[in-house]
Amino acid sequence: MTAVGTTPPPRLPVRDRTAARVRCGGGVSPMLTRLAEERATGVLDREHGTLHLAEGRIVHAESPLAPGLGVLLTAHGALDAETWRDVEDSADEGRLRRYGVTPGALELAQVGAVYDAAYFALAPSSTPGRFRYGAAHWLAAVHPVPVAELERETLRRRALLRRIWPDPATDGAPLIRADPVAAPAVPSRQAAVLAQVDGVRRAVDIARELGRPAFHTLVHLRRLAAAGLVSAQPPPAPAPPPDAAADPYVALLKRVRDALEAL
Repeated sequence: MTAVGTTPPPRLPVRDRTAARVRCGGGVSPMLTRLAEERATGVLDREHGTLHLAEGRIVHAESPLAPGLGVLLTAHGALDAETWRDVEDSADEGRLRRYGVTPGALELAQVGAVYDAAYFALAPSSTPGRFRYGAAHWLAAVHPVPVAELERETLRRRALLRRIWPDPATDGAPLIRADPVAAPAVPSRQAAVLAQVDGVRRAVDIARELGRPAFHTLVHLRRLAAAGLVSAQPPPAPAPPPDAAADPYVALLKRVRDALEAL
């Protein structure tokens, strides 16, 4: 008897996870990836910050958790605060050059500010983002950043912080010093951050005070936390419930009750 050969059934298609991650920008923000593909111009508002797009590229970013371009320029003497306000109010990039900021210095500061603020703006959010189409930001021509590049850098930064110290508590809480008996020596840039820890300041406050990018400050603080030198301020203990026995109205009601029972 001759065996009849059979053709095996075709293999079921398997989803290419790597390609899927590339298409959605590493899973940071599918909305941002769609806007890049659309070459959209406008403003993407997210819970922790704002991204400005021009023709699908990031040209500016802002976050309440990052110092911003003005702080970075004024902290190191490129401009004074009043001059920056004048430039910002006029929304004229040319004024920066007229005030002596070279194109190279502006590009370096702007790219640093974009990556810094975008790191926080692209953080996981409890609310959906909202995009508003409109004119490009006045700094759009300085150094547009491709969305895929920005998302890769955001993921790299997240992974870096996890490798240094996995607990994110020092990123957003008021900070306190541990001051161990045998405190290890720290590099000068970490020492400058440590000197700002006073039980009140948060990472963003320290970054603004020193005129540094907030993400770099997070890196220093996580290293200090890993060394046992810094920790997050514990939340305040809940207030104890009021003592009913000490309430004069409760005491009065008890006396009335006792009087009624005695009748």
